[in-house]
Amino acid sequence: MGPQKGPDGKLAITLPMGDAKLPSIAVGDIGKCALGVFKQGESLIGKTVGVAGEHLSGDEMAAIFAKVFGRDVGYNAVEPDVYRGFGFPGADDLGNMFQFNRDFSEAFCAARNLETSRKLNPDLLTLEAWLKANQDRIPL
Repeated sequence: MGPQKGPDGKLAITLPMGDAKLPSIAVGDIGKCALGVFKQGESLIGKTVGVAGEHLSGDEMAAIFAKVFGRDVGYNAVEPDVYRGFGFPGADDLGNMFQFNRDFSEAFCAARNLETSRKLNPDLLTLEAWLKANQDRIPL
């Protein structure tokens, strides 16, 4: 799902989000947030806690990829039906998820409060920090 070369040779990320923001979090930070929940003791019993490191639009993600990799990276916003038709394993599920996020972005992001997440794990990685730490593993 990282940047891919298009027919014109330019790198772009392609997602069915329009201009909506997407909550994201590094996999390693999920467990640290869970530990933060347990450290809260009884105060969170029976409560739902959503976590995110950032809420970014496709354009913002592309700009961060460009900054870290030192190459132009664009953002292609496609419709969810187009995305689901890409045919890779999981395209249907991801298309549905992104469509829900796009159509209900305000509620989707609000359920993943950044301030709460930072209280649970003050060391949350940003996309930029995660990309810098993992850029050698991401083929362009």
